[in-house]
Amino acid sequence: MLRRRTFLSWSSGKDSAWALHVLRQDPHVDVIGLFCTVNKVFDRVVMHGVRVALLQQQAESAGLPLHIIEIPYPCSNDEYASAMSAFVDSARKENIECFAFGDLLLEDVRQYREDRLNGTGITPIFPLWGIPTKTLSREMVAGGLKAVITCIDPKRIPESFAGREYNESFLDDIPGSVDPCGEYGEFHTFSFDGPMFQNPIDVVLGETVHRDGFVFTDLLSLTSSTEPTH
Repeated sequence: MLRRRTFLSWSSGKDSAWALHVLRQDPHVDVIGLFCTVNKVFDRVVMHGVRVALLQQQAESAGLPLHIIEIPYPCSNDEYASAMSAFVDSARKENIECFAFGDLLLEDVRQYREDRLNGTGITPIFPLWGIPTKTLSREMVAGGLKAVITCIDPKRIPESFAGREYNESFLDDIPGSVDPCGEYGEFHTFSFDGPMFQNPIDVVLGETVHRDGFVFTDLLSLTSSTEPTH
């Protein structure tokens, strides 16, 4: 049986990590690499605010090469589309057949991805699509996924949730208006352990800062000498 050569969109968070876990159980898919958009001014993952050094540790623990797509700050829609188009072209040269995404339920996001890949020869796949987020959130935690909240939208969820671990207690404590997977942008995470990793990524909480209307909690690696930056 031929397995489709696949790159997985990697945000550093729980959904992409769990998507990797699910895809590795699919006999039709062969995940051979990760790709992630990074703010080249701050050298951090877009929206999640995670340092690239930690991103690289995740990829190493997952046993996969990491493809970093640098985008400017601020970044226009056209600039983002141009950066992604160039990456799609490079992926095609590597005979990549599929891009996988950890999207759960937002139809407009899925449609955007499908439209951008239409006619490229690369098929978008969504291994977590349609799973109720109340079910999925508990399934991920019960399945051994460990993550920490690195970014929140204070208009949607109290600031006190920044820096907390994504676990049963977190899910029990969040307001009923908050999606348990943060699918509406309420919060973003960094996955530091789980069945998709060979070894945990050791991190400690750094400073919490306000920037661009969001609250970011920095994470510092216990195995690198990265100096704090914002």
